[in-house]
Amino acid sequence: MMKKNLYAFIIALLIVGCSSSKGSSTGDSSANSVDETYGYSEKNAIKVGGFEQGPKNERDYLNSLTGPNGEPVSFTRKGSCCQFKTANSPYGMGMLDMYRVSYQGKKDTVLLYINMYDKGKLKAPKGFIMK
Repeated sequence: MMKKNLYAFIIALLIVGCSSSKGSSTGDSSANSVDETYGYSEKNAIKVGGFEQGPKNERDYLNSLTGPNGEPVSFTRKGSCCQFKTANSPYGMGMLDMYRVSYQGKKDTVLLYINMYDKGKLKAPKGFIMK
């Protein structure tokens, strides 16, 4: 009887421990990041995932952003930087893409870092919203 109870307890723990949770690592389940470094730092790049579809995923993501009042966003690719290891590249390494991003009425252009190799929960960086 004791073994049966122990097995039932272990199974219950496994079920609870393996269930998925909704929301993000920041605790905010909305599409807006509360992390001030999200996208603005090479250490916290936006992960759009998919090596083969990487450039398309980057454009799709950037096209999903608006200014805080729904202003259309404009962007230009600045280049690549910041080599890192990833299992999601056939070469074992990846580079981040940098984009200059702005919207009508914004006085300055910001630089966003995008990782086209790895996947993550997509959110809008501070100062932007997602359509």
